[in-house]
Amino acid sequence: MSDEAVNSVTTAAKASPERARRVTSGPVDLAVFERGDPKNPTVVLTHGWPDTHHMWEQVVSLLEDRFHLVSYDSRGHGQSTSPKSFREWRMVDLADDIFAVIDAVSPDEPVHLVAHDWGSCASWEAVVQDRAKGRIASFTSISGPSLDYLGTNLREVLAGLQLRRLPWVASQTASLLYQIFFHMTPLPQALFAAVLGKPANWRRFLRTIEGTPAEQVNLAPTFGKDMANGLRVYWANSSQAAFGSPNPRPTEVPVQLIVNRNDVAIRAETYDDYPRWASKLWRHDLSTGHWVAYSRPQAIATLVRDFVDGLDGKPSRVFARGEVAKGAPKGDFAGKLVSVTGAGSGIGRETALAFAREGAELVLSDVNLATAQETAALIEKVGSVAHAYQLDVSDLDAHAAFVDRVVAEHGVPDVVVNNAGIGFGGLIVDATEAQIDKLLGINLRGVISGSKLFGKHMALRGLGGHIVNLSSMAAYSPQKGIGLYATSKAAVFMFSDVLRAELHAAGIGVSTICPGIVDTNIIRTTQIAGASEEERLERVGRLDKLYQARRYTPDKVAEQIVRAVKKNKSVVPVTPESRLGYLQYRFAPWLSRLIARLDIF
Repeated sequence: MSDEAVNSVTTAAKASPERARRVTSGPVDLAVFERGDPKNPTVVLTHGWPDTHHMWEQVVSLLEDRFHLVSYDSRGHGQSTSPKSFREWRMVDLADDIFAVIDAVSPDEPVHLVAHDWGSCASWEAVVQDRAKGRIASFTSISGPSLDYLGTNLREVLAGLQLRRLPWVASQTASLLYQIFFHMTPLPQALFAAVLGKPANWRRFLRTIEGTPAEQVNLAPTFGKDMANGLRVYWANSSQAAFGSPNPRPTEVPVQLIVNRNDVAIRAETYDDYPRWASKLWRHDLSTGHWVAYSRPQAIATLVRDFVDGLDGKPSRVFARGEVAKGAPKGDFAGKLVSVTGAGSGIGRETALAFAREGAELVLSDVNLATAQETAALIEKVGSVAHAYQLDVSDLDAHAAFVDRVVAEHGVPDVVVNNAGIGFGGLIVDATEAQIDKLLGINLRGVISGSKLFGKHMALRGLGGHIVNLSSMAAYSPQKGIGLYATSKAAVFMFSDVLRAELHAAGIGVSTICPGIVDTNIIRTTQIAGASEEERLERVGRLDKLYQARRYTPDKVAEQIVRAVKKNKSVVPVTPESRLGYLQYRFAPWLSRLIARLDIF
């Protein structure tokens, strides 16, 4: 079984009793909560505004079978006490709180620190201090940059007129302008008391901006008070970050950045320069918003467990691909696992090769094992790794067993390409039931099975992914003589649109690829309803010459597939005639229906 399969976190462990204690840090008493066996490695979780330790409940439930989990209410939040002055909410004060908790819950062993929002900002202050050595084994940062690094970057870009990064400065600055309002006391307090400070309204707000289901937002009974009281962290730090002198210091603590690309407050580019200061750095970009611990707890749990295990000498594919270091794998898909069906020839083979050139590891399947093995050999020549399997995608039991085996032996794929398909011609009324069953079994059920089975594993893992389904221009270009084939591809087209909507919340993209006339062997193997073998060979031979003369090769389709995954494209008509047919069916469907009557096939 692969390390990734072992480390993926999908279900909550049986909850253990929560143990509460008080820890004194300077002028405050912190409410600390523990779950899990204290003999296990300790993970300390700290939050930001306006949350409490309740924010981590879903993550804790997924990890407590492996770790000693410690979360606490930051000063002035939840059950913790508040200092008298807002000046005692500086990053150094919050870092003192972190070390106080660490010393109390794990006096003899270093801990793994996981932090969000202002908790992450304070943790950056903690990991650059000398006392972090031997006390903090790793740091996972979520949606909370180092104020010193941020201030340094902003000043360097503006002072040096770095035109390439000026858009980032404008975007990041605009994202933080809300903090001006937070200084206009008592206006923000009045807003919170009247509207946002009410739990139901805050849950509605998070659902609106991030799509987080209300039942996943865990708030403390003190939420309204915390929202207003927590403004002190802004008063103590925002002005210093904007107008003070930053003090960027390096850290030797292994750092994992979980970057939320849809974060309303922190731009993803803010972290691009962090290798300057963090010598041991891993980075994972997710298509998530600021409060990812609510919306995608499986992702946080998987990445935390994976990071700890990787540092402990049990690296998985996810751990390896996240490393930001010289000599790390290159290519947009370095360290990623890609599954391709129908990989023994044509578009499937070229797609597998295209992903391999981008650094991916491939799982290849084809009804003909020998051709899949040939593709694997070609992939090894370009320096990548491939695993070949025999698979009839229309065999539901075999498909399910294949998916289970892939996940067990290699992990959950990051990209799934459901490419396997066959051609079929002739009039609908001439087709036998066996021919129809075979066509729909491969072209439609194969796509549904691959999407459904792998998609479930992707969603449970929580790290997103992408599914590519091969349709055809025939899906929107009705044509006499290929009616059943067009029907199978039209069904794939609609299925993919619906699947994209269903998997959106899990961060899984779905692309529908619609090739036109492409020179592959699909024509040569096409069966024709009601035709003798001699007639079939004559007709497919004529069409095959036409396809060869077209000179649109499968590698060009493969390029579009890779691009679709990178750009998260929904529908990709490939070839000029496919794009024209797509526009024609959308804006002049009557013309498509007239052309359908012509004898072309």
